[in-house]
Amino acid sequence: MTAPVPDSEWKFFRFYLLVTGKGEEVFSPRLFRSLAENGHCCFKVIGRIGQRSPITSERRLLKMIGEGKTIPDKDAKEIGLPTRRYLTDNDTFVVLLDDLEANRASQAEAIYQRYRDALDTMLPEPQQHRASVHFFVNMIEAYYFADAAAINCVLGTDLADYEGDVESIRHPKGDLKELYAGFDEIEHGKDIVARLNVPHVLSRSETCAALRTLFGWCSKAIGEAPSERFQLREGQYSNLTKQQIDDL
Repeated sequence: MTAPVPDSEWKFFRFYLLVTGKGEEVFSPRLFRSLAENGHCCFKVIGRIGQRSPITSERRLLKMIGEGKTIPDKDAKEIGLPTRRYLTDNDTFVVLLDDLEANRASQAEAIYQRYRDALDTMLPEPQQHRASVHFFVNMIEAYYFADAAAINCVLGTDLADYEGDVESIRHPKGDLKELYAGFDEIEHGKDIVARLNVPHVLSRSETCAALRTLFGWCSKAIGEAPSERFQLREGQYSNLTKQQIDDL
């Protein structure tokens, strides 16, 4: 538990989420319960945008350049404009969440840069650092395996916590379907996430670098100093997304 904030210092922070998947649209705010439990921040999904891939078509790039554009119109409309609309003051933040599946890992930097370009192009500099991009690796279902009690409670399985780094599990959703034939990523997913103990998931400093970076960014945004909770002081961070914490 974090220390109570004196009334004179009380602030309320709002985090608005742009997500790429249906499951994240339904239940991702519940993932942040441990940050919101003291009552001075909240999380709300403001849009499902679908996954973006790097723009590799030379013809498309030349067309954009010819039209004087640095980002696609779709990115401006679905990412940049909503972000700008919701960043109303210094106590508001936008987080874009995507799955970084194993088959997209080789494109990770380019995918990240496309999202960042959409934000940085559409936002004035003071707002750019209040919007961030983060990935679930390889997908949100990976983190269920770091807190097997949550899976067992919902699916009636008898699993132990995964011994390695769950961010190395190649296809966690498929693994869940093998364990439980009727697994539904939405119906069961929302119940598992509602029980998921994120401080436990992040309790091992050598694992879950991408998820820790997400929680580290959000923690810094609300003014919390790095602590043993989420292993923010000693834990590993994502080389891809950690710069955003320093920039905040």
